[in-house]
Amino acid sequence: MHAELAAARKLVQAAQAEAREAQAKALEAEAKAARIQAINADLLARNAHLELMNALMRRDKYGAKSERASRLIDQLEMTFEELEADASEAESLAAQAAAKTTTIGPFIRKRTTRRDFPADIPREDVVIPAPEQCPCCGSAELSHLPADITETLEKVPARHKVIRTVREKVSCRQCEKIRQAPAPFHVTPRGMFGPHFLADLVFQKYGLHQPLNSQRDRFEAAGIPLSLSTLADQVGAVCAALRPIALLNDAHVLAAERLHADDTTVPLLAKYKTEVARIWDYVRDDRPFGGPGAPALMCRYSRNRRGEHPRAHLTGYTGILQVDRYAGFNEMFEQSGTDDNIAMTRANCWAHGRRKLFELVDVARQLKRKKKGSVPLISPLAREGLEMIDRIFAAEREIIGKSTEERLHVRKHEVAPLVDQLKNWFDTQQKALSRHDPVAKAIAYFLNDWEGFTVFLGDGRICLTNNAAERPLRSVARGRKAWLFVGSDRGGERAAMMFGLIGTCRLNDVDPLAWLTDVLSRIAEIPQNRLHELLPWNWKALQNSNPAELAA
Repeated sequence: MHAELAAARKLVQAAQAEAREAQAKALEAEAKAARIQAINADLLARNAHLELMNALMRRDKYGAKSERASRLIDQLEMTFEELEADASEAESLAAQAAAKTTTIGPFIRKRTTRRDFPADIPREDVVIPAPEQCPCCGSAELSHLPADITETLEKVPARHKVIRTVREKVSCRQCEKIRQAPAPFHVTPRGMFGPHFLADLVFQKYGLHQPLNSQRDRFEAAGIPLSLSTLADQVGAVCAALRPIALLNDAHVLAAERLHADDTTVPLLAKYKTEVARIWDYVRDDRPFGGPGAPALMCRYSRNRRGEHPRAHLTGYTGILQVDRYAGFNEMFEQSGTDDNIAMTRANCWAHGRRKLFELVDVARQLKRKKKGSVPLISPLAREGLEMIDRIFAAEREIIGKSTEERLHVRKHEVAPLVDQLKNWFDTQQKALSRHDPVAKAIAYFLNDWEGFTVFLGDGRICLTNNAAERPLRSVARGRKAWLFVGSDRGGERAAMMFGLIGTCRLNDVDPLAWLTDVLSRIAEIPQNRLHELLPWNWKALQNSNPAELAA
């Protein structure tokens, strides 16, 4: 009997040992698989990072080879983002699996050296005190060594508070008169909201394109019930307070020697059908030719795209205007230079002309537009012309930011021969091609106003493209998906004014929210002859010269 029990016990122990061994092998296999998966995920992330870096370096060195370059980089960044997250998750899972075994070690990814956070970010010290006695011997004779410091970036949640301003009153017992300190200035009537609240309200609406109804819902979720009419009333009051700054900004733009101009659509809410209104932008940017003026943006609103609107916007302007071939600009240049008017110089955008040739060799665009199964056609002539234009762009890229004299010297000796070669090629191909041929139409776009395309050769201030005007309008194009349309012509005018001020801040590397907050708190007290100090570029210079004031 005892022998049978002993034998059964041995069998059970053997089975348990086999089970433990099988479980250990299973955990080991799981850890190995997790480790391999983590290694593969890490390699994929590193490869995506290298592809992104390669694309960025190629763009910096050779310039954008196509209009899809920026979209390609955005796609690479999104891919890298997802693969990096996958690699980090796989590393954590591999560490958890390795902790269950004694034979498989965790996989630790190689990471770049940690960079310090900017010095201007406020610091808060959390001190973990050292022991007062030695844990080993209990001695209290301890000497302090340099502490280890770990910096962790944290976000403080936004919170709202009500500021109660209490103005005390006194009564004189002799003259029986009541005295009280004057009421503080409030940005908007009735003083319901502070400058930071108002700045955030208008920046969310015009800078980040969050409609007021979305902001109202967010306030309600935070326990602050505010009606849509109240918020809209504050927006109107803020725009009225900022109008003097906008007028100074517009005057600075119109005083430029050279302007970039462009427009984009904004749907306008109408009674029966949504109309297509326009936001026009006029950009002053002297940085490409080393000019002294600060970059600035002026925006205007119109109900349609008639040429009378840019003529009204630029009444009295006599400098250089860089535009595309939109026919609405033609009359403006025809009228200037007549009678007593001083001629306005027109400079056409080479990027628009290049785009017409590029579309004939863009395989992805043709596949997207044509029916399924169709074969894309690549024009050898368009590719040849595109390569000649790209050589002009490459030469111009080397003189960005240099003085007018240096730019003229390079254009005379390097760019002008390339332009002459291109002109000869245009003339030859135009004679050989039918006027209905797509390449002939692209060539005609250049030759119909060749003087406007070549005026840059004799003026170092002129840029090759009108991209400076197109870039600010991208923000408006992105915002259309959020706010859908402007509610009225007055609303469009307010939006144009705020787009101009916020765009000017961005051109000068100024935080629009910080600028709006400071301006709204100071604009009523500052004298009229010092109002120019609140312009974004002057404001930035004053803030940099007074770091203590900036920190406060």
